Formats: sequence, C-alpha cells, structure tokens
Amino acid sequence: MLRDVDDTEVRAMGSVADILAEKGHEVLRVAPTASVREALERMVEANVGSLLVGEGDAIVGIVTERDYLRRVALQERDEKTTLVGEVMTTPIVYVTPETGIDECMALMTEKRIRHLPVLDGDTLVGLVSIGDLVKFQSREQSFQIRVLTDYITAR
Repeated sequence: MLRDVDDTEVRAMGSVADILAEKGHEVLRVAPTASVREALERMVEANVGSLLVGEGDAIVGIVTERDYLRRVALQERDEKTTLVGEVMTTPIVYVTPETGIDECMALMTEKRIRHLPVLDGDTLVGLVSIGDLVKFQSREQSFQIRVLTDYITAR
C-alpha cells in the first residue's frame, strides 16, 4: 500500500533562523577594553568558545579561544594586561537569519572559523557555532531518514 508524503514531512534544509528559534538569541559580549583574562573567564563560565566584542550597540570584533592561543599564549603576552581589542578578530564574518545551513558550513570551512554572528540588517540577532549547525543538520537528516523509511514501508 502506497501513500502520499505530506508536505510537512518533506522539508528543505533549514536556515539560521530555525537554529535561533530553538537556541535563542542571547549573545555574550565583552568590551574591547576588557582584559583577555576577563574574556577567558567569561567564556569558561558560559562554556562557550567566543565572545563578540562590542562598544555600545556596535560590534567591533570577535574574540575566540583561537585568538587567545595565537595572539596571547604563543606570543607569551600577559593575559591580565593584554586588552581584548588588541587580539580580537576583525572584520567580522557574519550571516543573516535567512542564510542556509549548508551555506554557513561552507563559509565556516572556507574561512576556517567556528562562530558566525547573525545580523538582521544592522541588528545583531544571535550567534551560531559549528556545533549548532552540526546538531541541526544531524536532526534534519534523522527526520528525513525516518520519513523515507515510513514511506518505503508504507506506514
């Protein structure tokens, strides 16, 4: 016995907006005048690998674990006196809520980055990590496998 597959069962790969709908829109920030030590403590406390660097509403950079390793630890700089603004990555590579998951993954691979701020016009609306993308993609693939299996077995 065959059945039609409902339109809601077959979905295209999601977008960044789908991830933010589940994850939320909170983004952790740090001032460029904060010490690298302060930024590291915030990252560890929040169990994240990056912080956006902001002055007021403006985002001026991003500081990551990789920035710390390359620009502080390996250069034997003092994390207590080195400022975030001295080691942050700029300019920022970003995406919009409409950006597709595959496009984000390609961008991260090409730029060798693990975090993407999400901007809607000039407004920061979230941040996605490579982990967020992989988790979302894995769930989507599991869903598609289940739908196809149900279709083949005519459940």
